[in-house]
Amino acid sequence: MPPARPDRRAGRTAPDSDAPAPHPRGLRARLHEIIFEADTPAGKAFDVALLVAISLSVLAVMLESVAGIRARHGVALVRLEWAFTILFTIEYALRLASVRRPLRYACSFYGIVDLLSIIPTYLTLLPIGAETRSLLLIRALRLLRIFRVLKLARYVGEASELRSALQASQAKIFVFLWTVLVLVLVVGAAMYLIEGPEHGFTSIPTSVYWAIVTMTTVGYGDIAPSTVAGQVLASLLMITGYGIIAVPTGIVSAEMAAARRPDAPVSTQACRACSAEGHRPDARYCHRCGAALDDAPRGA
Repeated sequence: MPPARPDRRAGRTAPDSDAPAPHPRGLRARLHEIIFEADTPAGKAFDVALLVAISLSVLAVMLESVAGIRARHGVALVRLEWAFTILFTIEYALRLASVRRPLRYACSFYGIVDLLSIIPTYLTLLPIGAETRSLLLIRALRLLRIFRVLKLARYVGEASELRSALQASQAKIFVFLWTVLVLVLVVGAAMYLIEGPEHGFTSIPTSVYWAIVTMTTVGYGDIAPSTVAGQVLASLLMITGYGIIAVPTGIVSAEMAAARRPDAPVSTQACRACSAEGHRPDARYCHRCGAALDDAPRGA
């Protein structure tokens, strides 16, 4: 390649005319920008339209469950639901087509939610499908994309921080829940021996159910101890329940405090390979898979 020619007027080196032109943006890249990013007018308009469609779809499912409305407008609501399902199916296919690694997106949180939001309608074609219509309310989870539309990207980063804290707390929470399980088993068995079937504690599983309801301070009142010993045990379990409720919160809070990092601005730019978000505005590569975030191919 011949050397670049000096530009005397600008006092700097001008690029050679034989230099390769910038990599053109293809249809796939443009589609990804509209569907997955909210920093552009087209991307924001797409997300707003999607949120409106999701809201109307959820509203239609809720109205269809009302007997009076279903009797008068059932056919129209079913047709409307099929229209939304076809629309969301096309959108899901476009999402898979616009990313470099469709399987990775399909296995992500939003990918699974997007798939589950369209499956129940197709299941209604099966003999047992009518019972799955209520699962369409899973579409409400897709409204979480409102964080991107309203430029609340920093909250997406905080959500990732909360998820990391929950993952780091799994072992401690498991040990805590196992201890609680052992406690309710012991208390349930003791209450069965103290009260017995004549006072409503007809079996150990029933007594364990009472212990769980009492420890969590729910208190349905369908079963209650009648003897003095049973009431004393119930009182101790209630007091213990107040202390136990705060333990998981303390565990997660400690992990969040340990993992807290200085606030850093993030953008809504999504990786074209794995659809990960939460990148810094000046990031050039994905923090999850390492793929380039710009439109130029690798090695360009």
